[in-house]
Amino acid sequence: IKKRKYDEDYFKCGFIVMEKNGIDHPQCVVCHKVLSNDTLRPSRLERHLTKNHRGLTEKPKEFFAAKLQNLKLTKLNTTGSFHQALAKVVEASYELSLLITKDKKAHIIGETLVKPCLLKAADSVLDVESKKKLSEISLSDNSVKHLIDELAKDLKLQVVEAVLASPFFAIQCDDTTDVAQCCQLLICVQLINNGNVKEELLFSKELMTTLKAPDIMKTISNFLKENRLSWGKLIGVCINGAPAMLGSRSRLVTLVKEKNPAVITAHCIIHTQALAAKTLPDDLCDSLNLAIKIVNFVKNSALNTRLFDALCTDLGADHKTLLFHMQIQWLSKGNLLLRSFELKDEVEILLNQQKKSYIMHLWTSLNNLNLKLQGNNAANIIAHHNAIKVFMEKIQLWKHQTQAQMPNFLSFLTFSSLTEKEDVKNKTVFHLDCLAAEFIRYFPDNFSGNPINKLVRNPFNVDVDSLPEVLQEQALEIKYGSSAKDNLENTSFEEFWIKYFPMYSKVEEVLHIILPFSSTYLCEKKLLKLSHIKSKRNRPDVENDLCCTLLSFKSRISQLVKRMQHRPSH
Repeated sequence: IKKRKYDEDYFKCGFIVMEKNGIDHPQCVVCHKVLSNDTLRPSRLERHLTKNHRGLTEKPKEFFAAKLQNLKLTKLNTTGSFHQALAKVVEASYELSLLITKDKKAHIIGETLVKPCLLKAADSVLDVESKKKLSEISLSDNSVKHLIDELAKDLKLQVVEAVLASPFFAIQCDDTTDVAQCCQLLICVQLINNGNVKEELLFSKELMTTLKAPDIMKTISNFLKENRLSWGKLIGVCINGAPAMLGSRSRLVTLVKEKNPAVITAHCIIHTQALAAKTLPDDLCDSLNLAIKIVNFVKNSALNTRLFDALCTDLGADHKTLLFHMQIQWLSKGNLLLRSFELKDEVEILLNQQKKSYIMHLWTSLNNLNLKLQGNNAANIIAHHNAIKVFMEKIQLWKHQTQAQMPNFLSFLTFSSLTEKEDVKNKTVFHLDCLAAEFIRYFPDNFSGNPINKLVRNPFNVDVDSLPEVLQEQALEIKYGSSAKDNLENTSFEEFWIKYFPMYSKVEEVLHIILPFSSTYLCEKKLLKLSHIKSKRNRPDVENDLCCTLLSFKSRISQLVKRMQHRPSH
């Protein structure tokens, strides 16, 4: 049977076309009724208009165009009947699904807990009609997954659009093996968005086989190609200490530089700081290990933990628990040692108290440094290098105080008794020398000497002659611009340089210093969220849940509701 086709002239009768299974059907813009394909002929359409809308037969096209706009503002189900209220139901399904995934819950909680709670509450506080509307909200396991997939697709599109709009971007890479023994690769991006530095999850992918540098590189390359992102705009890559990330030849750093030789590559500064701190002499290391063993002896037994709690209560101690130690960058030994030192009488630690006090003070200081190297946006490479520089100066200060035996220095009070014994003092000085040497080896002082770095820190106190020739003229304009100086005093230097970049294009190199990551902290933080999601649901594909949980862009639910086909409740 030959199927009729819609003609634009039919609009003067008040009909538009609705396609069903590839077949054209006329739809009346007045009553919204959808007719059969056989009625696609002028006589049949005019008959409908005359019979059902007698007073509209002489109306011009402009009248039907206005009716068409009203039709577009409403939503139609697959049968063509008027169903504007269904849009609100779908919107509610989106909102509740987003809350479920942001709280990192299993999707099935929608139909097993959330919806039953809504209906139970409706019994008490709403009427029957309102409860009926709530019952139409779709929260089945499959519906929640579908809605989360749609939300994630929109959020990922917003991230890609932001990266495309940014003049440059930088990434950091990290990976983990989850509870399902799947290798998850996380890539975070830092970009310029609306005059600010913005950090986001770029993508999360499961690596099906090995986690070697070529595998990681292929995954990154495919993503950039699929989303039309240029390697030329990539200015920085920060990696952790995994073997696949470092090294020469086939390692990730080398592969990235083959794509863009100008990329600034960095090893995670937090990981580097942890490596530099591993300099304890054998006897001090023995004291540390003994403290860890004693704490673990108490914590590994429920009975010992209860007995220790009762003992601390009887003795009036300030604390009742000890802190575990784990070999993880972020969970350092400082808190464990500080708590152990404060409870030394209660646990009767059989250590040399002078050694213990020194180790406690040292690792507490390293803890504080570690915390300064963590954080989002506010923590940039300049702030990180400043923190490292201050700590290196403190090492020299401690060495001087130890040699001079200065017990009145308040922040070093627990350490002062250590200097009373000459042999322990010599070991302490030796260790501080070793620690200083390691920090110098891992953090050579080549950052502050760079004139461009000085320009970044303070463009009004820089020697213009020391800058590259292409920067000198614009640097002078900034240096002696009163409005620029006022802006720097009232904003961060990241926002300052982003604001002035369009006016002074030659200072592009400044952004190449500000934008790159100096640590993989953001990836590590998001990997913890991934672990939480996997603890509820160990299936491999959780990328969309992760996107909805972690991305800061606002979900465009109203647009999704307009685009999607409304479905009844499952």
